[in-house]
Amino acid sequence: MAKLQKKLDRTYSVIIPTYNRVVYLKKAVNSVLNQNFKDYELIVVDDGSEDSTAELIENYPAEKINYIRQENKGVSAARNMGIRNSRGEYVAFLDSDDWWLKDKLKETDRAIRENPGYYIYHTRERWFRNGKIHNPKKIHRKPSGDIFKKCLKLCCVSISTAVVKKELFDKIGYFDETLPACEDYDFWLRAAVDYPVFLIDKILTEKEGGHSNQQSKKFYGMDRFRVKSITKILERENPASDKYREAFKELEKKCNIYISGCIKRGKTAEADRYKDIIKSYKKRG
Repeated sequence: MAKLQKKLDRTYSVIIPTYNRVVYLKKAVNSVLNQNFKDYELIVVDDGSEDSTAELIENYPAEKINYIRQENKGVSAARNMGIRNSRGEYVAFLDSDDWWLKDKLKETDRAIRENPGYYIYHTRERWFRNGKIHNPKKIHRKPSGDIFKKCLKLCCVSISTAVVKKELFDKIGYFDETLPACEDYDFWLRAAVDYPVFLIDKILTEKEGGHSNQQSKKFYGMDRFRVKSITKILERENPASDKYREAFKELEKKCNIYISGCIKRGKTAEADRYKDIIKSYKKRG
C-alpha cells in the first residue's frame, strides 16, 4: 500500500466532500472557519457539482479554503482525494449538510493530548428533524474502546464527529470507492478489528436529519453493502476466532434481511445468491 507522502505542516486537515449541496454547504464551511482553534486547513472537495458550489467558495478568501473539484465519483472518492491532498497529522471529516460547534477542534485537540495513542477520536452529536431536537435511541449511544461488535451491527461512529490520525490510512486503506453507500460503516469496521476508539463525551457536531438529499435515501437494501464489508473481515480472520464467529452471526442476520426483501420484490436469483454467501462462510467456520 502506498504511503502518504504529503508534507505535514498542520495539526488538522478538515475535509468536506460535497455534491450539489450548496444550500447546506455554507453553514458547514462557516462552522469550520468560526472555530476557536486555528491550527487547521480546510479542504472542500467538490465531487462534480452542477449547482453554484464553485461560486459559493469563490466568495471566501482563497487562503481560507483549498477547493478541489473532480468529476463525479462518489463520496468515498471525494474523501480520499481530500486525504491525499491533506497536510495535517490528523484528518477531521465534516459532511456538507452537517456543522460543528465552535469548540469542536479545541476540545478534540485537548482530548488527544490528554489521551494519546488512539487512531480514532469521535464525539457525541445532536440531531435535528424539522428544526426540532431529535433524541437518539439507546442503540445510537456513542461507544468507546473496543467497538468491533457494535460496529458489526450499525455505523456507530458518525463521520462528521470523527478525527483520524493520518497514519491509519497507511495501515487499513482508504474509503472503499466501490461502495455507493455504507462506506463509513465499512471504514470503521475495518479499523475496529484492530484498533480501539476514544469517545470525547461532548456534543460537538450537529446535523439536520430527514431531508431528501441524504445519501441513505438514495438506495434500497442497504444491508447488501454492509454484507460486502463483513465479508472483508471474514476473509482475513481465522474461522476459529471469536471475531469470525461474531462477524458471521451478523452477516447471516443482514443477509436474511436482504433475502426477505428480495423475495418480496420477486428477485429470487438475487435471494439465492445471498443464501449461497451464508452457506460459503458457514462452511469455513
